[in-house]
Amino acid sequence: MEDLKAYIETGILELYVLGDITPDEKRQVEEMASKHPEIKTELDEIELSMEFYAKENAVEPSENLRSRVLGSLLTNLADDNIFTAAPLHNENDSYEEENNIVALPASKKENNFYKYAFAASFALLIASSVALVDVNSKLTDSNSQLVALQADKQHFANQVNLMDKELSVFRDTSYKLIRLKGTPKTPTSLLTVAFSPVQKKVIIDLANMKMPVNDKEHQYQLWALVGGKPVDLGVFDSATDSVTNIKEMKSLASADAFAVTLEPRGGSVNPTMDQMMVIGKF
Repeated sequence: MEDLKAYIETGILELYVLGDITPDEKRQVEEMASKHPEIKTELDEIELSMEFYAKENAVEPSENLRSRVLGSLLTNLADDNIFTAAPLHNENDSYEEENNIVALPASKKENNFYKYAFAASFALLIASSVALVDVNSKLTDSNSQLVALQADKQHFANQVNLMDKELSVFRDTSYKLIRLKGTPKTPTSLLTVAFSPVQKKVIIDLANMKMPVNDKEHQYQLWALVGGKPVDLGVFDSATDSVTNIKEMKSLASADAFAVTLEPRGGSVNPTMDQMMVIGKF
């Protein structure tokens, strides 16, 4: 296993994928891959990494370069067409060809160290690029989670503030609770109103409200009877998506009684008496 690891770390597998090795080295890599699954797996991973790197760093050639290449090809083809054949010699002509071929000395065998080092460095660059993409993806996920946590924190803080507001109603002795009971139209209806003349605040209890569900075209409207005249205190729905269990209505300093009627959505100037749902005296 250590020998396989050392063989992999030489960088020859990267050179194999790049096609920059001798036929003997190529044959050796293929034999090792057929004998050892680890070598085959490493080759597949290197090919995928290089393919990924090539796609991520692909550069589209400019239109000028394309034109130059095509023009060069056309020029060379034209030159080939005008080449003339060498003249034939008669049998009687005697001549001696000059041997212009100069044998070049055999070059020394190329040192593969730099080639392997380059392949290993290139593989490291690809691995680093893949790792960087993975880190960036994880960082994006972390930022999304942080935003979600901040939203949850704000939502929780809002709930705490609303709950504290609800508790303040019960702690404040200036509030009086008035239970509005159902009329003959809806005898089972019930609504509790908390009224503080000192604070000039009117609050209704949504959590324990028992009212028929109103449709989209209608809303309930709270009224205060002051000196025998109805005073509008605002509208509300029987079903609410609010996180709070209470709803503060319009400000009021004094009242003789409270009542709720069913009105067109948005409320009415005067109460519809035959649509009175609950009523209660202060």
